[in-house]
Amino acid sequence: METFFRTHAYLVEHAHAPVRRALMDEINWNDRLIGIKGTRGVGKTTFLLQYAKEHFRIEDRDCLYINMNNFYFQGKGIAEFATEFYHAGGKVLLIDQVFKQPNWSRDIRKCYDELPALKIVFTGSSVMRLKEENPELNGIVKSYNLRGFSFREFLNLQTGQHFPSYTLSDILNNHEHIVRQILPKVRPLQYFQDYIHHGFYPFFLEKRNFSENLLKTMNMMLEVDILLIKQIELKYLAKIKKLLYLLAIESPGSPNVSQLAKEIQTSRATVMNYLKYLADARLINMIYRKGESFPKKPAKIMMHNPNLIYVIYPNLMKEQDILETFFQNTLWKDHQINIGEKGATFLIDGNQRVKITPGEVKKKSADMIYARHQIEIGKGNEIPLWLFGFLY
Repeated sequence: METFFRTHAYLVEHAHAPVRRALMDEINWNDRLIGIKGTRGVGKTTFLLQYAKEHFRIEDRDCLYINMNNFYFQGKGIAEFATEFYHAGGKVLLIDQVFKQPNWSRDIRKCYDELPALKIVFTGSSVMRLKEENPELNGIVKSYNLRGFSFREFLNLQTGQHFPSYTLSDILNNHEHIVRQILPKVRPLQYFQDYIHHGFYPFFLEKRNFSENLLKTMNMMLEVDILLIKQIELKYLAKIKKLLYLLAIESPGSPNVSQLAKEIQTSRATVMNYLKYLADARLINMIYRKGESFPKKPAKIMMHNPNLIYVIYPNLMKEQDILETFFQNTLWKDHQINIGEKGATFLIDGNQRVKITPGEVKKKSADMIYARHQIEIGKGNEIPLWLFGFLY
């Protein structure tokens, strides 16, 4: 136990969160069991350590961070370790990469039932379906998603500002007023290209080649998150990788599932399952027509965020694809995004038509929102595209 406390103290002391994530204030930290999901590379470990730093003194033994990558846990389960920690006066156990431990959900349920004063916060992959695949945790775990940096967070980091986030309603109805609060302090368009190229994943701050780092992270998502959690045999990894590549080099659109199945030599049903796994891993997003959802074929498949486009096919990308990917990425978690009709790119929350446009719009429709690139301030139903990056 002493070794773990020493490791905890070192990690917390040296933890550096360049931006305080908004999720820190959205979580009800009084809940006894909290699960934080997120794609690989978005900063889940830093988030846990930052929580410890904000709420406990380093020398306190009330809180302890542990990582399931530690070989120690090959011989001791979570429940046994948590019980020792609890009886030594422990109050909050932070468990990183919980899915690396077999029977983790059963162990955590045991802790919940037998250690009533212990709070557990754990992180897991975005591929995990916490409640559906772990019925032991139904009704007792509060689940949250940690996302990559928004354009707002990236801008705050790069400029030292503290711009707040806005709701979609705020942006649609008050965008001119909001922008007038921002423009005297920064020129957002000067930072927008850097964001869509490398600003989503916090590891762009590391002194390493970003593209190589992202490629490594993507491979880990496929090899660990999808194969391990979905219990897929290693021999099928090449098929999933090829599928992702084929989707990436095609312009966003409706997938030809039969052709994809032929290309990777598998069945249509397996292709659909693989698409779901890639979406759960936050590598792609599946956009449906209004009223439709999985397992139906999506109307459009897009990369999850623009950084992925630059690293997979930098020579083939089109500006329109990049702009649409940015927009759907910033809205996907808190809003329903469907494919647009009658000239719209997307339909938001079942009723708001949005067209993503790189330039001036000559003929406008009164019931359409035009999210326009390369303008600093909009007017009426024409809104700067970058401002949608302030949604979280």
